[in-house]
Parts: sequence; C-alpha cells; structure tokens
Amino acid sequence: MVAVAAATFTVVTAEMLPVGLLTPIGDSLRVSEGTAGLTLTVTGLVGALAAPLVTSAVGRLDRRTVLCSLMVLLAAANALAAWSPNFAVMMVARVLIGVGMGGVWSLAGGLGIRLVRAGAVGPATSMIFSGIAVASVAGVPAGAYLGELAGWRAAFLAVAGLALLVTVAMAVLLPPLPAEEAVALGGVVRLFGDPRVVTGLAVVVLLVTGHFAAYTYVRPVLEEVSGVQASMVGTLLLVYGIAGVAGNFVVGARAGRSVRGVLLVISPALAAAVLLFPLLGLSAAGAAALLVTWGLAYGGVSVSTQTWLALAAPRAREGVTSLFVGAFNGAIALGAFVGGRAVDGLGTRSVLWLGGSLALAALVVTALGRAPATADGPTGSGG
Repeated sequence: MVAVAAATFTVVTAEMLPVGLLTPIGDSLRVSEGTAGLTLTVTGLVGALAAPLVTSAVGRLDRRTVLCSLMVLLAAANALAAWSPNFAVMMVARVLIGVGMGGVWSLAGGLGIRLVRAGAVGPATSMIFSGIAVASVAGVPAGAYLGELAGWRAAFLAVAGLALLVTVAMAVLLPPLPAEEAVALGGVVRLFGDPRVVTGLAVVVLLVTGHFAAYTYVRPVLEEVSGVQASMVGTLLLVYGIAGVAGNFVVGARAGRSVRGVLLVISPALAAAVLLFPLLGLSAAGAAALLVTWGLAYGGVSVSTQTWLALAAPRAREGVTSLFVGAFNGAIALGAFVGGRAVDGLGTRSVLWLGGSLALAALVVTALGRAPATADGPTGSGG
C-alpha cells in the first residue's frame, strides 16, 4: 500500500510541479504566466485521455508490470522537461508525463480492494489517495523550495529520480497483480448511462476545474494579492498541503457513510476560501488562514468523489476509476486553461471569482443529483 501511495504521490507531484515554479519557468522559456500554465493544461488533458485508453490497451497484462513501465516513462519525461531548451520541448515532455500519470493513477486507484482484507478497503483507498494530498505537502512546496535554491530544472530532475526509486519499490514490494478482467472501452462508455456515475463525474469536473482555475495561479495570487515575497511562497504552500493531508484522512473516514453529506460540506468550504481571498487574504497571515480552509476542503475531494463513483459502479472498478481519472485530469486541464485566459485577460483576482463560482455550482449538483444508494440511504435519489 505504501508503494502504491508513493506512486500516486510521484505522478501528482510531476503533474502539479509547475504550480510552484510557474514564474521562473515562464521567465526562463520566455513565455507569459498564462502561457506557462499550459504546462499543467496539456498534462491534465493528456492524462484525461490516457486514463481510459491505457486501462483498455493493457488488457490482461499484469498490473505490477504495467505500473512499473509507466513509472519509467514518467522518469524519462521529467528528465526531458529538465533539459528543455524551449517551450516546445517542455510541452512534449509534459505530454509524456500526462500519459504516465493518467495510466498510473487509473490503475492504482482501484488496487485498495485487491491488497487488503474487505474491512480495510476504505482506509486503504484513503492511503492510496493520500499520495495526492501529500504531493501538495511535500511535492509542490519542495519543488518551489528547490527551484528557489537550485533552479526549476533541478526540481524536475528530482522528480525523475524519485520516479525511478518508486519503480524499484513497486517491483520488489507488490505481489503479482494479474488483471481481474480485460476492460473494454465500450464497457467504460456504457457507464455514462448510470445517473449516479454521471452525477459523480459532474461534481468532479466542477470542483476540480474550479480549484485549478485558482490554484494553478496561486503563486501570482500570493505575490500580487497578498503581497507575499517569493521566499515565502513555499512555506504557504506547505501550510496548504498539511491541511490537505488532514482533509484527505478526515474525509476518508466518513465518505463511505455519507458521501453526499461530505461533499455538501466540502463544496461551500472550498468556495468560501477562494472567494474570500481578495477580501481577507491581503496579508501573509490572512492568506495562510484561507489556505488552511482551502486545503482542508480540497484535500477531501479525491477520496470523496472516488468513493462516490466506486459505490455507484461496484462491479466495474477499473472502468469507473478510469473515468474518474479522466474527468479529474480533464478538469485540471480545463481549470488551468480557463484560469490562464482569465489571468492574461482580466487580471489575477479573476481566477478567484471563477474558482469559487464553480465550487458553488458543484454544491448545487451534489444536492440535486442522484447519489449511490448505499452512501446516502435506501433510495440514493437526489433532493
């Protein structure tokens, strides 16, 4: 379980690394901050497409072998990003990172039930997804610190080395994981016929798009809105990340009992933290307080929405997980893209209003949509 959690940590760190390095990447490769944000957009978009396609393409291959191969690809892609002499090469590297990330995440997300006894599946899933939250604690802030000390290229090289270490750990520690069944692409598409799955995916798209519309540009927000010095950005991201880990485990303990109830708390909390930034986040202390709320709320998004979809399609775990990863990463790409257009066209504060509005839309969909029956009562119908 620790090896799988380390894999999710590594792929999400690789995906989100530009968040803490956006300004120096843009300066070095001679592009605007909005254009530099495309490094996140392209990775999320490719990850969204890769998740269902890789899951179907690997057929009955042993999942341990596939996961290790994808981690090697991730290491090579990060090394290429570190070498990038121009923005075009960086974008090629980010495409390859998207392939590795989408494939690893979609396969790893459903492994909890295969690696532990039945009664421990919930905590096991939380551990796997803790890699996502811990990436915010140790990954993105560490990248920002390393970028400050040794340059942004050193941060990408560090992730490449970490990916190789995790590859070795999975090869040694994981048992053989033969496919339970081949996942046909047509079967994945048919899951869209279930309104519980559609509602869960809609909530994922709204929450994650809103979050990344704002979070992709959190460094410019902290520097321009809160007046934070560049040397303080890593510390504030660490504060956010610690809150995110706490949110992941708190929600993981409760999501199985009432996933709708959990999301009805997460959505307005995320909206409030983002929308209040231009009003209360005008100093380092105010920004830190709002980042704690933001981290607590967003830290629970992955495990709660994954739980929703797992309960909605319990007999199609890999298929529904691939849809979840596809929607999640497509939303990351969309959020980074629309946020970049807002930053370049309307200014930094606009991404906060955009992100908060989408979180409020997620609240409405959660309240009115159809939830899995075992999560919210005998019918699982919407309000």
